[in-house]
Amino acid sequence: LMERKTRVKINRKEIMVAKLRKTCSCTPQKMKNFLMDFFPVLRWLPKYRCKEYIWGDIMSGLVIGIILVPQAIAYSLLAGLKPIYSLYTSFFANIIYFLMGTSRHVSVGIFSLISLMVGQVVDRELLLAGFDLNDDAPPASGDGSLQNDNLSNTTAFNLTIAGINAECGKECYAIGIATALTFMAGVYQVLMGIFRLGFVSMYLSESVLDGFATGASLTILTAQVKYLIGIKIPRSQGHGMLVITWINIFRNISQANLCDVITSAICIVVLVTAKEIGDRYKHKLKFPLPTELVVIVVATLVSHYGKLNEVYASSVSGAIPTGFIPPKVPEFNLMLRVALDALPLAIVSFVFTVSLSEMFAKKYAYTIRANQEMFAVGFCNIIPSFFHSFATSAALAKTLVKTSTGCQTQISGVISAMVVLLVLLFLAPLFYSLQKCVLACIIIVSLRGALRKFRDVPARYCVNKVDTLVWVVTMSASALVSTEIGLLVGIVFSMLCIIVRTQRPRTALLGQIQDTSFYEDDLEYENLSTVPKVKIFRFEAPLYYANRNYFLKSLYRLTNLDPNLEAAQRKKYEKKEKQHLKKGNHKTANGLGIGETTLQLVPKQIDFQALVVDCSSISFLDTTGVNTLKEILKDYKNLNISVLLACCNPSVIDSLKRGGYFGKDFGCMQEMLFYSIHNAVLFAKDQK
Repeated sequence: LMERKTRVKINRKEIMVAKLRKTCSCTPQKMKNFLMDFFPVLRWLPKYRCKEYIWGDIMSGLVIGIILVPQAIAYSLLAGLKPIYSLYTSFFANIIYFLMGTSRHVSVGIFSLISLMVGQVVDRELLLAGFDLNDDAPPASGDGSLQNDNLSNTTAFNLTIAGINAECGKECYAIGIATALTFMAGVYQVLMGIFRLGFVSMYLSESVLDGFATGASLTILTAQVKYLIGIKIPRSQGHGMLVITWINIFRNISQANLCDVITSAICIVVLVTAKEIGDRYKHKLKFPLPTELVVIVVATLVSHYGKLNEVYASSVSGAIPTGFIPPKVPEFNLMLRVALDALPLAIVSFVFTVSLSEMFAKKYAYTIRANQEMFAVGFCNIIPSFFHSFATSAALAKTLVKTSTGCQTQISGVISAMVVLLVLLFLAPLFYSLQKCVLACIIIVSLRGALRKFRDVPARYCVNKVDTLVWVVTMSASALVSTEIGLLVGIVFSMLCIIVRTQRPRTALLGQIQDTSFYEDDLEYENLSTVPKVKIFRFEAPLYYANRNYFLKSLYRLTNLDPNLEAAQRKKYEKKEKQHLKKGNHKTANGLGIGETTLQLVPKQIDFQALVVDCSSISFLDTTGVNTLKEILKDYKNLNISVLLACCNPSVIDSLKRGGYFGKDFGCMQEMLFYSIHNAVLFAKDQK
């Protein structure tokens, strides 16, 4: 006999008081620990092994910095902002994550998916404010001034800044929306860190994230096609943007700019070829080929000296100013407008960062703190929002490059930030003549990894059909409706799949493996022997209100006996017999003698005297589940069939006790509950 341990009563009030006292106390040592936890750099930087780590960090930092510059300029198209703001984002994110991050390897900065989500909100608010979304007008003169706005937009928007009404043009309003959105996303992430809500990321399964990324990649690809072929169509907004954009593209395909088409074809061929060569010989190359930078430099020189903008009307980046714009507090009124949009942005940014951090921490045998990562990403959004930057996240592609080039710590992030700073202070105006179609090519080629997920669908389907369905639904919703709706649809649909799985789980009758004390599914295994007079039923899910009816239907179907129906038939038959006897008729309703009536009262289909319920897969019971088991216990008892429970876990046993399944004094518990199926079967055989 197994006896449960006596639980020691815990005084929760004393524990809470002790925790509060410990939390609210302030000592020098506690302040030191708090600072070192909040700024992990204070722990690892004094222990930095300079001779061992420095060259790997410098090399990876330089390579990532070289990659960051063209990507930052390119991803500004996705965000609907000027390239200078993307450079600000890349600079500040690397510095702040260096101070607050716990991962040694992830590269935090501008990310295509996050840029797309920011761009969709920016476009929507610009449209509502009355601005023209067409960003293909001729660029302003390249005098490098930070005060120049897009001259193609004469619409102004009044903002109240420090109590003064100021006119704000398209570029000013766009970055105002982006910084307000970024600030709110950062606030959400910090609040989630304070209240330890990191568990939210558990509801984003791998299938949901992959489907979301793939669907968003299709949206990104669609948004860049107009730059590839040089047509001028309005930026589509709202649901169904992908379909509307493709319709507009085919309607205006005759206006394609031949110069942009040729440039795009050449750039894509060069970039894809270089990527394939890099992937094939990555073990032999000490660092990745800086193909994007080479393409940008060559394309800028060709565009400048060939005067492609003036001669062929090819759209170019325009003036990129140098230096830093004075910091500004994000507008509170704009925060209220984008507060809801910031929530999915905060969750996606955090989930991608933490998942990448955990993946590389596991690979290189160290630990991260998910809660601190949430603080780090939150402040990577809050602080830069005062410096005209937008939302950031960790990016897989750049993180893989960092690790492959010898990165050891986040010192490499500081080196990358210095490279971006060099461009910000001195080199940015040199990209004035860079064609937008070249930037679109860089964005599209960077989507190769996400778009290759389509090739994995058959293998994914073979592994798990439900996960494949979740991927398809999430991807379709993200591409055809919108990214935010797609993420929500993916989460809800994946949770519905889990609910459906528990509502209609596998059920089986078990047979005995010959010459053993083990039992398995009759339909799945050969050569199992049935136990005479005993039925063994397995239910592979928790028993709760949503699957109660399925549990009963499966039990009745597999045992070929509905006790309620059988009891009703017996009562009906007995009632008829009594009526015949009162009339003095010694024949029954079936024409049989009274002595033969007993044979009719025992149905032929009842070929068992005991029902064993295998509860090994029942993880918990709710009130409905307990009542269901009590119901079948009573119903089968009326037919002289005993119900025995086997392999119950402690929580299920506690639920049964609280629900009164074993009676008031638990006296019959040893005759109703068994720790193995075999013990229950032996007990049933011994019964008369």
